[in-house]
Amino acid sequence: MRRAFLALVLLVAGTGCTLMQPKADPSRLASEIVGEAAAAARSTPDEQRRRVTHARQIYDAVPSESNGLRYAMLLATLPSPLRDDAKAAAILRPLAAQRPETPLTQLSAMLAATLSERQRLVGELQAAERRAESAAQHAEAAAQHAEAARARAEAAERREASANERANTLQGQVEALKSIERSILQREERRRTLKR
Repeated sequence: MRRAFLALVLLVAGTGCTLMQPKADPSRLASEIVGEAAAAARSTPDEQRRRVTHARQIYDAVPSESNGLRYAMLLATLPSPLRDDAKAAAILRPLAAQRPETPLTQLSAMLAATLSERQRLVGELQAAERRAESAAQHAEAAAQHAEAARARAEAAERREASANERANTLQGQVEALKSIERSILQREERRRTLKR
């Protein structure tokens, strides 16, 4: 009986302490989360990986507002391969939509907006890269067409030069034949005059 009473007193005392424990200040908590993310960003890649794993485990065990924000903040601020904007945005959306607004929800909303803007800029950058690649391909095709046109023009010039050379050769042969013909006519004319 005495043991049961002692257990009941300890249970009531423990519950009372839990109920009397003040709730964490949201502003201080938001500041701590930002500080932890900044410290993680300055740490080594192994330490960053450890922090992300730890934050994920805590969030998986207790998916509270602060644990979700802490995990999402690391996913959003650390470099690749640890960065996961899509997962961070998925965690932040419901946090940012909570009412009433608290410093944690405001920080979640700001981070979600930043991620959304980053994703938009990445999309625009990828679209610009695709357009630049397409333009480069079109420029390459145009250069190839220009090179082909230049090659055709050079071939036409060579054919024209060859035709001119043949024409000159033929003209020379015609002139030689005319000269031979004149020479033959002159000889015949002299023979006729000598025969008379």
